Amino acid sequence: MSTFRGLLLSKSEAADGAKFSANVADIPLSDLPADGDVVVRIEYSTLNYKDGLAIANKSPVVRKWPIVAGIDGAGTVESSDHPAWKAGDKVILNGWGVGENHWGCLGQRAKLKGDWLVRLPDAFTTQQAMAIGTAGYTAMLCCLALEQHGVNKSQGEILVTGASGGVGSVAISILSSWGYDVVASTGKLNETEYLKSLGAKEVIDRATLSAVGKPLQKERWAGVVDSVGSHTLVNAVAQTRYRGVVAACGLAQGADFPATVMPFILRGVVLAGVDSVYQPMATRLAAWARLASDLDLKKLDSITTTIKLGDAIAAADDVLAAKIRGRLVVVVNA
Repeated sequence: MSTFRGLLLSKSEAADGAKFSANVADIPLSDLPADGDVVVRIEYSTLNYKDGLAIANKSPVVRKWPIVAGIDGAGTVESSDHPAWKAGDKVILNGWGVGENHWGCLGQRAKLKGDWLVRLPDAFTTQQAMAIGTAGYTAMLCCLALEQHGVNKSQGEILVTGASGGVGSVAISILSSWGYDVVASTGKLNETEYLKSLGAKEVIDRATLSAVGKPLQKERWAGVVDSVGSHTLVNAVAQTRYRGVVAACGLAQGADFPATVMPFILRGVVLAGVDSVYQPMATRLAAWARLASDLDLKKLDSITTTIKLGDAIAAADDVLAAKIRGRLVVVVNA
């Protein structure tokens, strides 16, 4: 095979401005980036919010053109010049600028740096690994941040915002399995039964958090997992109990944070920023190990929708419009 199918993003200068295109195309294998040292036969990828932004050209996510999209991938090593990997190894890729600065995994082949790869845990198939993907891996990082800052079950409820999305759905499943009382905030109250099936004890309307609120509000949350940002994050912080912890990982509502310092200096609230892209390998391995031991695979199945590579471009708009429940897995060979 001299070509592979992939979702190629291109931008060129035109007389009336830059011209953007997103197409599933047959791409020469010789076009794979030279700086990778492991060729992976990708079996499954996924669509995250960042993928949606890149594919729909809604934000300057991509910094190198042309590029194959896809910040996540799972598959089998085809060839390797890296000492840690050999042909036949099953691997996962999350982040590291893939799909932004380096060709990504929404294609049948990816040439990646071996130092970026995580060995597929025995508990998962490659499809299940992508049902988790960056969103689920980020959810685990947020849950671990709460745990590492000492939030325990006796301290009160945990709020999860953006609850029906990928991060929120996995976070609810993890936290409820750890015994926490989880309250889910969503703009889709028709998903209440779904969220309760994942382990939420209560579901609240996101409108109660998304508008301008007071700098300090009635204390309720022992911890928060927030993927929304903006006023939602501000209100969540303002409602967090004394010495509570807020793990922030997203900006679905906005990147602004119009807050005061009052929750931090009067209540000792901790705001823990969670990055998934450049986490050191030890942290990645720890997060995937906890996912392998703690994530209910039956709940993961209920979170997941599977689409073909050719459907990914249209699905990107649905991701940005928050029309997707849970996780989207992309079968790159279908």
